[in-house]
Amino acid sequence: MSCACGHHHDHHAAPIITGGKPVELPRPLIHVSGQLICQDMGQMLLAMELLPEHVALSRAEPGCVRFDLRQEDDPLVWQLDELFTDEDAFAAHQARNAASRWGKESAGIARDLHRESVVPRIRPEVKQDRAGIAALLTAAFGGQDEAKLVDLLREDGDLALSLVADAAGTVVGHVALSPLKAEGPALALAPVAVHPALHGLGIGAALVRAALEAIPDHTIVVLGDPSYYNRFGFAPADLASPYAGPHLMALGPGLAAGSHIAHAKAFAAL
Repeated sequence: MSCACGHHHDHHAAPIITGGKPVELPRPLIHVSGQLICQDMGQMLLAMELLPEHVALSRAEPGCVRFDLRQEDDPLVWQLDELFTDEDAFAAHQARNAASRWGKESAGIARDLHRESVVPRIRPEVKQDRAGIAALLTAAFGGQDEAKLVDLLREDGDLALSLVADAAGTVVGHVALSPLKAEGPALALAPVAVHPALHGLGIGAALVRAALEAIPDHTIVVLGDPSYYNRFGFAPADLASPYAGPHLMALGPGLAAGSHIAHAKAFAAL
């Protein structure tokens, strides 16, 4: 759906799912939600004029994880949903906002906002996460290949495990496991993604550990940076695969040296 702020919204009004394992962060994220409430048509027209630039500038801030506005059925009301990396990022947003045209000219528009500190929680994917997962993967990898891979794995019934890191209803991290054809129970770990604004906070590592804990009786194979995956116990794997090389690593019960593995067919489609 397209709203009066000029932006297309298709994945941001679903109910927040509670539960999951919290991820310890150095500092919590800041989530702001609520409403902008215009008093009359004049304020509504002003909002329609100013909001597209305000949204674009907010989303361009390095500490902005999410910034969504949508016009409600009542055209005088906008629903707001914002997520920032930490208190400093939110303070920087407020300072930029105060100096902007929106900040200076929209003071008469009422705000009914709720602010809270949140941490991501790791839980299994549900249907309503799919658009958010695709958006995250596209942002994290700078293209749509990984999003298409996960969609294909899901369509083929080859998404053995799909976990998200959910922060106040926003998918900020994702990890997938898919079946491998091998001489023993084995799964491929891929992709692993974290929102670009949240790199270096340990969300990716928490997702990897959660995936490994979920299926402990399988060999897990990953194609990635040895300096990153060594910390989890992965070691170079001598396996016959199109991806064979120093970046092919494995962890678990073990597969015979030189034995063949084959990834799910979705990998070959990319």
